[in-house]
Amino acid sequence: MGASLEEKASIVGRVGILMLSCGTGAWRVREGMNTIARNLGITCSADIGLISIEYTCFSNNLSYTQVLSLPKTGVNTDKLDQMERFVKEFGNDCSSLTIRQIHNKLDTVQRKAVIYSTFSAAFGAALACSAFVFLLGGGLVEMICSFIGAGIGNLTRRKMIDHQITTLVCTASGVAVACLSYLFIFKLLELSFAISSQHEVGYIGAMLFVVPGFPFITSMLDLSKSDMRSGLERLSYALMITIVATLVGWLVALLVDFKPGNFLPLGLSVLTLMLLRIPASFCGVYGFSMMFNSPWKMAALSGCIGAVANTLRLELVDLTNIPAAAAAFFGSLVAGILASFINRKTGYPRISLTVPSIVIMVPGLYIYRAVYYIGLDSINAGMLWLTKAALIIMFLPMGLFVARFLMDKKWRYSD
Repeated sequence: MGASLEEKASIVGRVGILMLSCGTGAWRVREGMNTIARNLGITCSADIGLISIEYTCFSNNLSYTQVLSLPKTGVNTDKLDQMERFVKEFGNDCSSLTIRQIHNKLDTVQRKAVIYSTFSAAFGAALACSAFVFLLGGGLVEMICSFIGAGIGNLTRRKMIDHQITTLVCTASGVAVACLSYLFIFKLLELSFAISSQHEVGYIGAMLFVVPGFPFITSMLDLSKSDMRSGLERLSYALMITIVATLVGWLVALLVDFKPGNFLPLGLSVLTLMLLRIPASFCGVYGFSMMFNSPWKMAALSGCIGAVANTLRLELVDLTNIPAAAAAFFGSLVAGILASFINRKTGYPRISLTVPSIVIMVPGLYIYRAVYYIGLDSINAGMLWLTKAALIIMFLPMGLFVARFLMDKKWRYSD
């Protein structure tokens, strides 16, 4: 290919920024950029953050440096799948193309519309949160209220995102609307059917659609590969979203006098509960996959992974003496191994399969209770819940790391 260094570097940079816009981690972005650079006969060195890339391409005695950035971060697993296939097949498909023709192919990927409409994404959030609240111990009342609350909350958030409203405002507004919607439906059911007031505890489930699964998991994976800039930026972003969501939820709870107590007993046998957890885990993961714009086949495969891994985690906690954090490690390890096998068969990105399947394991209830009690100056209770949450949160990406180390040869070595 007789193109100039600047033209070749433009391809490398565009591939990198498109992959970064999909929400994948720095290691995968850098690997994609290096693959393209090698096929173009140049060398690339990149410094990658949450929404920006600074890279330099070298050829003979020449160098070309460019800085690219995104207006905001996001997740699009469908586009990520297409970009990873583009990188993998670049040497065969693009060797005879001009620079302009390659950009045209990238234009096609960049301009592809999202699979799910705003209302479909809201339904995905509603499905995920209603399943989530059942897995936490809630019953039919909590599931109905969470379904409606999360659906309306995520619809509000997505509408604000479409109008380019800043992330913190979108998050805070979505959580507030979700909690208030839960309150409205709960009060309506309480007046109509005289249900117990203890069902109010399920309001936490209505706000779990804001769990920042992708930036959190990719931050830990980046840190494990010593990619400190990207890892710390992603971790800071995930913490910011989590803190804002829990603080807004806490303020709404104070206003309407909701308290994060225990769920009413479901009265189910061990076998019945296990059999119900399998479809609930599948539906929860499928709902999160819809929010991440996964095609239905990818979403279904993620759901199957989650049905196995999350049910295993919950049964280990209920039936053995294994602590919740250790059970989370084994659950994410199984999810990572299953995702690797599916990746070899289908080519779907591992991260697109694993993140939805373990987001449902994130202890959102523990985090919220920690903030709630700390806000009421009950420091001992708050720190207890915060410690439990922190242990689980650390073990989830550790399980994925071990699975990746075992199943991915490239991951085992420093590059």
